[in-house]
Amino acid sequence: MTTRTALFALLAMWGVGTLIDLPAIAEDKVAGAQADDDADDDDASPTKRSLINRVWVKEDEAGLPGVMRIFLSDGTLVQDSCWETHRLSEWKMTADNAVSWNEDGMDISAEILAVSADSLTLALKLGNDTVEEHYTPAAVPYVCPDMPK
Repeated sequence: MTTRTALFALLAMWGVGTLIDLPAIAEDKVAGAQADDDADDDDASPTKRSLINRVWVKEDEAGLPGVMRIFLSDGTLVQDSCWETHRLSEWKMTADNAVSWNEDGMDISAEILAVSADSLTLALKLGNDTVEEHYTPAAVPYVCPDMPK
């Protein structure tokens, strides 16, 4: 009988019963962080508000599916495709109509030629060249097609 009582006392002292509250605490922190992000987004320019927190899929003449860019409001750029590993980079607005990020130690700057609910057009400055890329919002659900090997 004393062993059970001692075990119960130890479990109570270690706070085993408080584990039930952890998800609620985590949700409160996430909700608080989301509220901070929303406040930042309200102060953002219309261009930034249209650009961020959307999955943009590249329209590609070569027919390569699934090139994606996601400009998150926390300054993270998610780049992915159906055939390459995803990449996380920091991004920032350098002007009302320009963004930049770093890829493999190289700074990439892009002018936002157009952004709306239906499309995004970027002019990427790659060395001496400028490459225009067109994006549309991703359709949900989306699954990458099987790629030939």
